[in-house]
Amino acid sequence: MPHLFSADRRQFLMTSAGMAGLAVAASLLPAGLARAAGLTVGFIYVGPKDDYGYNQAHAEGAKAVKQIAGVTVIEEELVPETVDVQKTMESMINFDGATLLFPTSFGYFDPHILTVAPKYPEIRFEHCGGLWSEGMPANTGSYFGYIGMGQYLNGIAAGHATKTKKIGFVAAKPIPQVLLNINSFLLGARSVDPEITCQVIFTGEWSLAVKEAEATNALADQGCDVVTCHVDGPKVVMETGAGRGMYLCGYHANQSPLAPDMYLTGAEWNWAQVYTDMVNTTIAGGTIPNFVRGGLAEGFVKMSPLGPAVSDAARNQFEATQAEILKGGYAVIKGPLKDNKGNVIAAGGEAYAEDDVKLESMDYLVEGVVGSTS
Repeated sequence: MPHLFSADRRQFLMTSAGMAGLAVAASLLPAGLARAAGLTVGFIYVGPKDDYGYNQAHAEGAKAVKQIAGVTVIEEELVPETVDVQKTMESMINFDGATLLFPTSFGYFDPHILTVAPKYPEIRFEHCGGLWSEGMPANTGSYFGYIGMGQYLNGIAAGHATKTKKIGFVAAKPIPQVLLNINSFLLGARSVDPEITCQVIFTGEWSLAVKEAEATNALADQGCDVVTCHVDGPKVVMETGAGRGMYLCGYHANQSPLAPDMYLTGAEWNWAQVYTDMVNTTIAGGTIPNFVRGGLAEGFVKMSPLGPAVSDAARNQFEATQAEILKGGYAVIKGPLKDNKGNVIAAGGEAYAEDDVKLESMDYLVEGVVGSTS
């Protein structure tokens, strides 16, 4: 029966008495008994499961896994990127018999997954992000999607909607995945009008509601009339932006219910397909690759329906571009292109397709993005 993990239970397991009791209980059970009934899968979230964003998108994927016969799903939300997640993973393994874990937050990987995984070589640890590389524990892996393509499509919608030629981006941290989204959003808009600029404000954390509201208001004050974001819960950005009369492009999940008249479209995750594929592979006795990626064409990413504020011209360009992306191998980063410091990123004729691994080490903002990574 799928159930939520309790913080009280995690606290119990942190104590020496709790760990000792767990060891005694395990010794009294026949080996493998906890797993005998089927596969137990653990999902761990850094925030609430109903955040209209990152955690909700993963929870929707977990919901799909719950429908698979013989699978038990264990979930815990609001687990910080600290030693707490190590305790949660070990509890799910030792107490619940989980053999496949999805610790979903970026900061869970290093050092936490890398610390726990070697202790449990028979357990599979799958992390959302671009962090796995050769030489890391073989029972760990990373999965992610080419959602930058979704932000490029967001940018097309934004490019047609903006009147000021200024669009805004509220971002958490300047890691490669976030930078690719910012750059893709601006380049999508510039495919409509090369004079458009994108102002970015980094909050410093995945979830800081006050700073997200302040950043959105600051963007509006600077003349940005379309906004998107890469934070865990876009709800604050969407509601604040709508309140300032800004058009909205969503991220992670569908935020159109928050402001249907101002919502243009959004780049969404389709984790349901990814998670059910991984779980079914495990049930069949297969091995999940250590490096899993996909985009719109593979069903890892989807777009929110176009909203009522999207013009016919925007719809036509959006749909034509989406059709090209769906063929796979689309390149947003292509030359001639410079970063916003004047350095050449791609020479004329040079292009980095969506699946180019070099994009996963991106450390720059492209020309036309107003902001800094430091």
